[in-house]
Amino acid sequence: MSESVGRVLGTEDATPLSFWVGVGPEAYAQLDDVLTTERQVPGVGAVRISGVVTAVRSRHEGAQFDSDVFDIAGGLLPAQVQEAAEVTVTRVEPEVFVPPRPGAEVQRASGEDRDRALYFDGMARQVPLGFSRDGQPVFLNPDFLDGTRGAHVSISGISGVATKTSFATWLLYSLLHSGALGAEAANTKALIFNVKGEDLLLLDHDNTKIDEAVRDTYRRLGMEPGAFKSVEVLAPPREGDANGIPDVACRSTGVDAFYWTLAEFCQLNLLPFVFADGDDDRQQYTMVVHQVAARLRKEARPKDNGAVAVDGRLLTSYRDLVDLVCERLSDDETRTEWAGSAIGLGTVNAFIRRLIASGRDIGRLIRGDLPPKGAVLSSEAQVTVVDLHNLPDRAQRFVVGVVLRSEFERKEKAGTARPLQFVVLDELNKYAPREGTSPIKDILLDIAERGRSLGVILIGAQQTASEVERRIASNSAIRVVGRLDAAEATRPEYGFLTQAQRMRVLMAKPGTMFVAQPELPVPLVVNFPFPAWATRPAEAGSAPAATARSVTARVDPFDLAEDEDDIPF
Repeated sequence: MSESVGRVLGTEDATPLSFWVGVGPEAYAQLDDVLTTERQVPGVGAVRISGVVTAVRSRHEGAQFDSDVFDIAGGLLPAQVQEAAEVTVTRVEPEVFVPPRPGAEVQRASGEDRDRALYFDGMARQVPLGFSRDGQPVFLNPDFLDGTRGAHVSISGISGVATKTSFATWLLYSLLHSGALGAEAANTKALIFNVKGEDLLLLDHDNTKIDEAVRDTYRRLGMEPGAFKSVEVLAPPREGDANGIPDVACRSTGVDAFYWTLAEFCQLNLLPFVFADGDDDRQQYTMVVHQVAARLRKEARPKDNGAVAVDGRLLTSYRDLVDLVCERLSDDETRTEWAGSAIGLGTVNAFIRRLIASGRDIGRLIRGDLPPKGAVLSSEAQVTVVDLHNLPDRAQRFVVGVVLRSEFERKEKAGTARPLQFVVLDELNKYAPREGTSPIKDILLDIAERGRSLGVILIGAQQTASEVERRIASNSAIRVVGRLDAAEATRPEYGFLTQAQRMRVLMAKPGTMFVAQPELPVPLVVNFPFPAWATRPAEAGSAPAATARSVTARVDPFDLAEDEDDIPF
C-alpha cells in the first residue's frame, strides 16, 4: 500500500515538469524517493504524475530573522518547522501534461507504481544495476546497451575513489548473468584492457571476502554470486625473455603471452600505431611513418619464427628492423624511396629519433624469434583481459590500437552485429582526447559512430569526460558518474545531472553511481553490490577448473586418455 508523504504546495509554482511537496508532520521525503500524485482532468479522467525527489528543504515558518531560531527553540516565538521536497517529473499517464493541483495528496510510490514511474514496467528485458536509496532494485534497459535502440557507456569519476572499473565489470557481470540477453549471452564476448595493477586479472576467482549479506544482494537482483566463468588473461612477454613467458605475478594458470611477429608487423601495417599519441600526429614526420610502413609491407619477406628478410637481410628482432629503416633513411641513395621525395632531412631525422626511442618500449612485443600466434583474441573464452599495466605508455597505446583495429575489422568482415563484442577501456581521455587526432582515436570514433550496427559496444571510463572527444561522449546512450572533483562537476558534459546531484557527486562514496539512461529525465542513484569475484590476490579463492591449466599447456600430460593418440608425449 502506498504511503502518504504530504500535499502539493500552493506557495510554489507547480508545472507539468516539476512541483514542490509539503511533507506531512509524521512523514519524510529524502533525495531519490519516487513520489506520485493524481489530478482529474475534464474529458480525460485521472492523470497520474510521478517523479523523483531532487531537492529537500526544511525551515521555520514564521521566522523573519536569523536570530529568531534561538527564540523559537526557547519557546519565546511561535513558529512551525516545515519540510518540502522538489519533485522532478519522470512520467505522466496518460500523457496530458498538466501541473498537479495544490493540495493534492502525494504518496511514496511502491511496487507497480514505482516501476511505472521509473519505466521499469516497459522494459521487456532488465539489467540489474543495484539498489536505490530506498533499498529497491534499479534496472537498466538493455535496448540502449546492446545496439537495439542505442549503445555505448561512458563512466566518469576520480581515479581510485569513483570505482569506475568495478562498476564496468559489475555491469558486464549483470549483463551476462541476469538473463537480459537470453540465449545470446552464451556467445557474447567481452574484451577488457587492464591498465592499473593486476586487479582485473582474477575475474575468474571467487572472492573469499564476501559474506552472506553480499550473497543476498545478488539473489535479490535475480543472480547467484560468483566469479566470471570463462576468462582468459593475456599479458606481454617478460622483458628479455626468449621464450615469451607472460609477465604476470598474481597467477600462473589461464594466462598466455601476446605479441606480434615481425612478419605481422610489416604485413598488417602496424608501424603507425608506434606513433599513436597526439604529439606524434601533430608532427610532419607522420608522412614518413606511412611511407615507411608501405615500404615494409612491400619489401618484407616472411621467414621462420616470424622473422622477415628485407633486401636479402634477415631481421630477427624489432631492433634489427629499426636499424635497417634508419640505415635506409640515412642513405642518400635510398632515402627518397623510403621517405618520399618531398620530405626534408630534418623531418626524416625527427622520425629516426622517435623510431629509435620506441625500441625500448615496443621491442618485447614485436618478435622475430617466436612462432606466430594468430589473432590476439582467438580464444573461446567469454571474457578476455589484456594486461597492459607493466607496459610503458607508448607500448600501451600500440597494443590498444592494434587490438581494437583487429577486432573492428573482424566484425566488419563478419557483416553481422551478433554475437556482441563489449570493449572495456579505462583512461579513455588518453586514447581519444578532445584535441588532436591519432590512429587510436580514429578507431574509437569509428566504434562510437558505427559500432552499434556492427555489435561492438564501448564501455569507456575516464577521470574527466570534459577531456574526451565530444563525438564519443555524445554517442554514449548510458552515462555513469561516480565521485568527481569540484571543477570537473561544473563542466557542461555533466549537464544531465540535476543541480543537487552535481553537489552530491563531490561526496559520493565508492560503490555509489549516478546512472542516466535515455528513457528517464533524471539520473538514478545506484549502489551496486560488492564484487563476488576477486579484485586483488588477497581475496582470491582457488583457481577454477576451467583455468587449472595454462593456455600454453592446455593438455595435462598426467591425464589418462582412452586413445593413445591423445597422449601429448
